[in-house]
Amino acid sequence: MTDDTREVVVTERVQHAHDVVGLTFADPSGAALPGWQAGAHIDLLLPEGRARQYSLCGSDGAWSIAVLNAPDGRGGSAWIHDNIREGDVIQVRGPRNKFPLAAAQRYVFIAGGIGITPIIAMVRELERRENQNWRLTYGGRSRESMAFLREIEGRGERVSIAPQDETGLIDVPAALGQPRIGTAVYCCGPEPLLRAVDRACRSWPPGTLHVERFTPVEADGTGDEPFEVVAGRSGVTVTVPAGVSVLDALADQGIHIATSCGEGVCGTCETKVLAGEVDHRDSLLTEEERTANTVMMVCRSRARGARLVLDV
Repeated sequence: MTDDTREVVVTERVQHAHDVVGLTFADPSGAALPGWQAGAHIDLLLPEGRARQYSLCGSDGAWSIAVLNAPDGRGGSAWIHDNIREGDVIQVRGPRNKFPLAAAQRYVFIAGGIGITPIIAMVRELERRENQNWRLTYGGRSRESMAFLREIEGRGERVSIAPQDETGLIDVPAALGQPRIGTAVYCCGPEPLLRAVDRACRSWPPGTLHVERFTPVEADGTGDEPFEVVAGRSGVTVTVPAGVSVLDALADQGIHIATSCGEGVCGTCETKVLAGEVDHRDSLLTEEERTANTVMMVCRSRARGARLVLDV
């Protein structure tokens, strides 16, 4: 186990929408679970070494998640739907937050499908702060498939609901409005929506857009070359061949870094860079973070040169 791995008991299982089940967790001993901020997620550690990331979306700090049963996924969500019941004890890891709510004068939220889970936590957080300068566009296949719909509709004119079977795809330019300094745009949902929002935000001030992905951006590994990684703390030097991740090359030498998604999406394997330039291939870091070159996701990213020195 890593330091943030723990056992939790399922205290509630509810149906939030068609094919979306909600789970609430507690410490089996009755102790308080760690606090979390909007945008945080936990990893559910499933059988056969699988780990799946889910945004925390409970009210009043509760450890609750909502899981979409994705028939085209990797099987984790189907296993959860079929097997996890109230009273079960499971292992989880976290929470960690790579999608925090930044300070801004106003907020524009765009959520697609199960992407509503981190967004609803952010809306609740702004309401606790008595900040009403936000608006949300929420789309899904149909009303029956959209989790938390009744709660969201109760927020009135700041919310636009866009079921695809009624209104078509989200009108991204209309959802965004005109570019304005001091605005933070948050988007979570399927990749086509994220790409559309990214394109539309290119005329906005740098740093405006914040996204969280469910699936990785494809990286072209054609022409990859071997490089060296120096483990700064242990002094071990490892050659990373083409087609092998830094994570796996280090593990072969007994240097294990916690990982979860293995796809550069969740941030579990984020590692400090001491020297060398990173070829960032994750789907998580912002352009500013990539330029800073201080951390990398070792499950996906590689070196731009011949050598990297990492704080491991």
